[in-house]
Amino acid sequence: MQDAKRILKSNSTPSSERCALYTASAQRPLLGLKAHQFRHPLDLEATRQLQQLLGLDVVVRTLLGGLTEKFLYMENLASSIQVSAAQLPELHELLLDACHILDLEPPQLYIRQHPVPNAYTLAMRGQQPFIVVHTALLELLNPPEIQAVLAHELGHLKCEHGVYLTLANLLVLAAGQIPWGNILSQSLQAQMLHWVRCAELTCDRAALLATQDPKVMMSVLMKLTGGSPALADRLNLKAFIDQARQYDRASQTDLGQMLRELQTSQLTHPLPVLRAREVDRWANSVEYQTLLQQSLGKDEALGQRGWRNW
Repeated sequence: MQDAKRILKSNSTPSSERCALYTASAQRPLLGLKAHQFRHPLDLEATRQLQQLLGLDVVVRTLLGGLTEKFLYMENLASSIQVSAAQLPELHELLLDACHILDLEPPQLYIRQHPVPNAYTLAMRGQQPFIVVHTALLELLNPPEIQAVLAHELGHLKCEHGVYLTLANLLVLAAGQIPWGNILSQSLQAQMLHWVRCAELTCDRAALLATQDPKVMMSVLMKLTGGSPALADRLNLKAFIDQARQYDRASQTDLGQMLRELQTSQLTHPLPVLRAREVDRWANSVEYQTLLQQSLGKDEALGQRGWRNW
């Protein structure tokens, strides 16, 4: 793809036009990127605990992966718009660009009419991995932010998170069918929610690697916290980042930590201000900068040999 100047329009411009104006990015592709290179330490630890406790991921993938994917594939075809080179090509380009940067095969992308801004994916390592984005999210974000959301969902695919999500749901359901199941179910639910929140931090890192601009991902989180199409272009990102740092300082005391646990224990995602804080921290880390520098060296080497084909 050829590099192109980004033209960022206000959110009063229709989302299709804004995406069309945001053609291709100048970000460096992370050739050979592996999931372990960017996974959040909390995600790694929570995943190890699940693997030790459960050990049934292969069974779930074998028995339910194909059936689940087939059912949802037909559901998406029936109730959503499938994005392609011929259908909403501007969104298709954003997806392909993010996949190229993260060194990942493109999944299917669907747009679904829904008033709640959201996006989700199924990542069972089967034949039909996909991402679904709600129309309300497209109306809220600008093209770089939409690409950040797509890259976040690609992070789930890259790290194969979907297997454990499916397994967690099955075990929680089964726990309610056995004696003392309520107690076990609550324990499993708490552990699963903890793992999901940790996995989301990893996927925010994937979004940062794709956009290579921490302000883009933090802007997404800001708009999901208190944005609307009418307010989106009036929000102050610097003020939101300062707010995230204030929350971080307020939660450093014993009382603050306890209150933070109470606020997050039943959530499927970390609090947006905590996610913004983590993006801010990782963007300034040696680990992140090293990944970008390594990709720069690989990209130049491949360019000299004439191997790059995009």
